[in-house]
Amino acid sequence: QVQLVESGGGLVQPGGSLRLSCVASGKTVFHYAIAWFRQAPGAEREGVACIPSGDGSTIYPDSVQGRFTISRDNAKNTMYLQMNSLKPEDTAVYTCHAREAVVAGREFWGQGTQVTVSS
Repeated sequence: QVQLVESGGGLVQPGGSLRLSCVASGKTVFHYAIAWFRQAPGAEREGVACIPSGDGSTIYPDSVQGRFTISRDNAKNTMYLQMNSLKPEDTAVYTCHAREAVVAGREFWGQGTQVTVSS
């Protein structure tokens, strides 16, 4: 059983930075694929960062490439999303995600944290 809890959201001005954290409890998730998603009002949920299963590489969509960085600290069982050069269109609820790196692996979601980019 895995529980994910996000933190670090808040209000930031355009051009500012914010770091989101997601702490996993119940089980270690160092071997899981991890990702961050976001959902803005009236929009569909979209993935913004991912570390695939068993892979140290990272994946980002064009909308955040060069501005967002996903990372993990296995000792703390925590994943992070560093967000720089934030734009108003980045405003959304950000949610962390983890998946077991096996066929039919279980998936886990956090409850989300609000990020608002506004002057």
